[in-house]
Amino acid sequence: MTLLELQRRMAEDVRRPLTADHEMRQTTNDGASIGAIAASYIRPNDRLSSFERLEIYNRQYWFRLISAVSEDFPTLNAWLGPRRFDRLILAYLNENPSTSWTLRDLGAKLPGFLGAHPELTGRRHRLAVDVARLEWAYVDAFDRKHRTPLTAEEVQAVGSESRLSLQPHLQLLALSYPVDSLVLAVKKRAPEAEIVSAAASRRESQSLIRLPTMRQERVWLAVHRFDDSIYYRRIDREIFLLLSTLRSGATVSQAVALAFKRTKLNAEGQANLLHESFAHASALGWLCPLCTEDDSEALVM
Repeated sequence: MTLLELQRRMAEDVRRPLTADHEMRQTTNDGASIGAIAASYIRPNDRLSSFERLEIYNRQYWFRLISAVSEDFPTLNAWLGPRRFDRLILAYLNENPSTSWTLRDLGAKLPGFLGAHPELTGRRHRLAVDVARLEWAYVDAFDRKHRTPLTAEEVQAVGSESRLSLQPHLQLLALSYPVDSLVLAVKKRAPEAEIVSAAASRRESQSLIRLPTMRQERVWLAVHRFDDSIYYRRIDREIFLLLSTLRSGATVSQAVALAFKRTKLNAEGQANLLHESFAHASALGWLCPLCTEDDSEALVM
């Protein structure tokens, strides 16, 4: 076996998914014995068999991935409970293995995966999906680039046919539950060490976090970075539509028309909301000159 063949063999065996009990599998998908495969290139010692020595690396690889995802979704962990959460993460990673050089991207598909697998969340599935979306938005807002915003003079010059870009780090969410309060409660009441996955830490139990009662309520959020810190801000439905439409490339007049198409505000209320929102967005640097670059990969490195 050449060095390259050995490296590929080891990589394949280390990355093979664990069992539901977080142990190394006994056989491959085609029925071959993993113990025999391990013995072909790993020597046993007086304490461990070839299989057991390989299992150490196999488990640690997966525990590191589970831990990395868990650190990005502490509130989802607290809401589902460690056992259900660990089953969810293991199922997610089995279907979405690491393909990037950075662990930062590992949880990117979790909200979508969770949405497609209600059997993994139990009751109030929609709430769990909202939590995952908000927690991933936090990661995205922290890492996305900051573009030069419009100056005060440029804001004053914005007209009905102007097209604007938004900051790449600004995340806009339409949610079915007020999960921003849930996320805030977890961050306030539990240190990070208490909300890391039990599968990664192998603790027998975790301290329970008393979570606020959640009732269904439509909430629109702007998640953004300011002075290297992440903030959640509730915004009106109309402003969510306005900003989302501007981001899609529409003109200001098109975005305003869509935002207030079904509003209950009268003309004066619409004008006041529009004025206040543009002033606020400008003050926070959310509005940028039109940019044709794709922001989907615009990360701070």
